[in-house]
Amino acid sequence: MSQPRPLDGIRVIEVGQLLAGPFAGTMLAYFGAEVIKVEPPGTGDPIRNWRLLDESGTGYWWRSLGRNKKSVTVNLRGSEGRKILSKLIDTADVLIENFKPGTMEKWGLGPEDVKSANPDLIYTRISGYGQTGPYSSKPGYASVTEAFSGFRYINGFPNEVPVRPNLSLGDSVAGIHAALGILLALLAKHNARSGEATGQVVDVALYESMFNLMEGILPEYDGGGAIREPAGSTLTGIVPTNTYLCADGKHVVIGGNGDSIYVRLMRAIGRGDLAENPELEKNPGRVIHQQTIDDAIAAWTSVNTSATVITCLEQVDVPVGPIYSIEDAYNDPHYQAREMFEEVEIKGQGSSADSTLKIPAILPKLSGTPGATTWPGGEVGSHTEEVLEEIGYKPEQQSTLKEQGHI
Repeated sequence: MSQPRPLDGIRVIEVGQLLAGPFAGTMLAYFGAEVIKVEPPGTGDPIRNWRLLDESGTGYWWRSLGRNKKSVTVNLRGSEGRKILSKLIDTADVLIENFKPGTMEKWGLGPEDVKSANPDLIYTRISGYGQTGPYSSKPGYASVTEAFSGFRYINGFPNEVPVRPNLSLGDSVAGIHAALGILLALLAKHNARSGEATGQVVDVALYESMFNLMEGILPEYDGGGAIREPAGSTLTGIVPTNTYLCADGKHVVIGGNGDSIYVRLMRAIGRGDLAENPELEKNPGRVIHQQTIDDAIAAWTSVNTSATVITCLEQVDVPVGPIYSIEDAYNDPHYQAREMFEEVEIKGQGSSADSTLKIPAILPKLSGTPGATTWPGGEVGSHTEEVLEEIGYKPEQQSTLKEQGHI
């Protein structure tokens, strides 16, 4: 018997495309939910064909993002396709959609439209700016909403163009917030009184998800009038924490900002004078003399290899580490010991042979009811017949729907 997972028995209908909605669905599927992904017939979710492709023409990323999901193809541009989706929603515990606000209402599938048939549905909506407010109708990709959230403003070096991380960070962070909102709503449903309708809307905005990472920036502005500016590889108001170049051309990150840690760091690099200086005993004083401290650390790392720097500082319990590429992480024994990579089997298509692929584990780790990858992202529509038959569509009806382009 397979190990139980915390979301066993929960049915999720995912009608989002690209990343934010699908990433939330991936998290839920990993921990046991039955996630039925509704895709347009033919090409399916665009992520299937993004970035680096395998021999079959499928994106490697899809094998990770589509894991454990049942793919059903439905043409939502027509009334027959929307009727199919409506029937699927009637059977669901959770719906995830990340269309432009108003789209589901236009199709007659908004929260109020489906409420009478499924009053306990957790209706999850992900958009750039949320379902309400003056900007709700604006298109909101991660890149734009990361900027609107304030994140891009502080990310980079002073007087230079703000930097974008080479990831769709806003989408992934919004997906995590959506999954959290769904779990909170499921908990509320579990705790509800018998006979009470437990459905609700989970409204997630990409810009708000990123804004939620902004730590103390708002109260510092409102209370102290401070606008936090970009600070390169440092952290404003926390010293020392920075990235330093070593003699072998590699960089290391050193976090020596705790008071006792700072003293150990300075002694380790041969700067007892800075370790014992009473002006630098606490962080506020170190902030004033940040350049002096950083120059001292940089001078030491510049004449030592990264391996020497890491070994030396680890011996005195100073947080330090290399900056890893994916190749470095792939070969690191700690990643392997923590089972951060899962190997899945990819069935060959056409002339392509079967193969294996490593995809990342989904966090967090649970000791009693852990998640797992049951299967990698499959082919477009590979579960259409199974799922539609379950909601009453006989084989001959499905054949007709397929001929007419509805599935």
